[in-house]
Amino acid sequence: MNIPTKPAADALSIVSAAHLVSAQSAEMSEFEFGLIVAGNAFHRWVVHCMAAAGLKDLTPLDVVVLHHVSHRARDKRLADICFIMNVEDTHLVNYALKKLQTLGVVAAQKNGKDVTYAATELGRGHVQRYREIRESCLIDALKADDALNRDIGELARLLRVLSGMYDQAARSAASL
Repeated sequence: MNIPTKPAADALSIVSAAHLVSAQSAEMSEFEFGLIVAGNAFHRWVVHCMAAAGLKDLTPLDVVVLHHVSHRARDKRLADICFIMNVEDTHLVNYALKKLQTLGVVAAQKNGKDVTYAATELGRGHVQRYREIRESCLIDALKADDALNRDIGELARLLRVLSGMYDQAARSAASL
C-alpha cells in the first residue's frame, strides 16, 4: 500500500536547512528557522536595551542572569539559576555572575556551604531602567492588542512544550 505524503518542503517554506525538512513535519523546520531568527533578535534586543539602561558590553546571557537574580528579590544559588534558565553549562552562568559582581550589580553571599547571589541596589536600578525602556520601546508597540497578547501567551505555552520535546530528544540523541 502506497501512502501519499505531503511534500517535504514547498517553494514557500522558509527554512534554514532544506536538507533537514521532514515529510512528516515541514512545519518543524519552519519553526526552527523562526526560533533561530527570533532568538537572535531577542538577544540583540536585550543587549541594546540594557546598554540603554546604562550597562554596556554585556552578553545576552549576562542580561538574562541579572534579570533572573533580580526576580522576586530572592537570593539564588548557581544551580537554581541554571535549572530555571535551562542552562546545562554552569561555567557560563558562573562567568556571567562573576562579571556582574565586578560591575557591582550582583553580590554574592555565603550561606553555610552554599553561595547565593542577589542584585545590588545598583543592579536593581539598572533592571528598573531596563523595564522602563522595555515598556516604551517594546510593550507600547503592542498598543494593547488583546488578540496579539493572547497569541503571545499561547506561543509562550507552545515554546514551553517544545522545550520539553527538545530536551527529551537531546537525551535520546545523547544515548545513541
